[in-house]
Amino acid sequence: MRKFNLLHSILCSSILAFLSVFPVLAEKSKSGYAASVPKPTIINIQYGENHRNVLDLWIAPSETPTPLVMVIHGGGWKGGSKEIIDRFVDTKKLLDAGISVASINYRLIKHAKDLDPPVKGPMSDSARALQFIRSKASEWNIDKSKIAASGGSAGGCTSLWLAYHDDLADPKSEDLVSRESTRLTCVAVTRPQTTLDPKQMKQWISNSKYGGHAFGVKDFNDFLVKRPELLAKINEYSPYSLLTKDAPQTYLHFTKAPSKNKHEKDPTHSSIFGIKLKERCDILNVPCEVVYPGAKNIEHETVTSYLIDTLLAQDK
Repeated sequence: MRKFNLLHSILCSSILAFLSVFPVLAEKSKSGYAASVPKPTIINIQYGENHRNVLDLWIAPSETPTPLVMVIHGGGWKGGSKEIIDRFVDTKKLLDAGISVASINYRLIKHAKDLDPPVKGPMSDSARALQFIRSKASEWNIDKSKIAASGGSAGGCTSLWLAYHDDLADPKSEDLVSRESTRLTCVAVTRPQTTLDPKQMKQWISNSKYGGHAFGVKDFNDFLVKRPELLAKINEYSPYSLLTKDAPQTYLHFTKAPSKNKHEKDPTHSSIFGIKLKERCDILNVPCEVVYPGAKNIEHETVTSYLIDTLLAQDK
């Protein structure tokens, strides 16, 4: 018994010592958010029927309506949560600049297998969250005309899809939320996939392997084989195919420079996705910034600085 008590005492002391050395980890495990993220104004606001249809909200103090950034988490549409917001934006800097923030959860692929294609679940949920936020603009002191989307990886792809898609508002709907617009002022994302077309991905990045699960296909080679029959759906959910000259201004941030031989160490998050999208944006005269190590003429080093400058540009 004495031996057990001694071991118990040593274990407790070790845990306390660990927590004292790593306070950030201790705080994150308790709140769900990193220590750098301020406490949300409201948590787990239900915006839809699914259990994953919840968002957290930070309202920036202001006497006048504020811009808002809606953050869509990454995770391949297979995982992740709204609590990883610190990977995509600096919430405190946005709030200090007078910009409110929302971070959303959405149905994952496993929750949307009955949909055709499954990626419709996370993408349509994100559109619904945006419309819901707009429906609460008066209550939350939000400026409907200054809303941006942000996020990373799959969340970045969804953000671009929202930005480039036709307005999903249904003015005649009996559901007041569905009447709200899905148009954005701008979009600023981290390491997004800008196309979901497997043929295009292989042309850009020789070792591409991502995207089939979004359309109910597990293997990338099968994705290529089934591409002709899936192409209409691919084009419906692929940002590159939806891009038009009236698209909102765009910012894309990548952590690695592109390889010279199109064979990428991380093909799913390659900066080639950004370079190719910018080429198309330039043709259409859509303002677009792409940032990666070694990129030239960088105006904004981070997603957050871009969002602040762009959303507050009219106020300067």
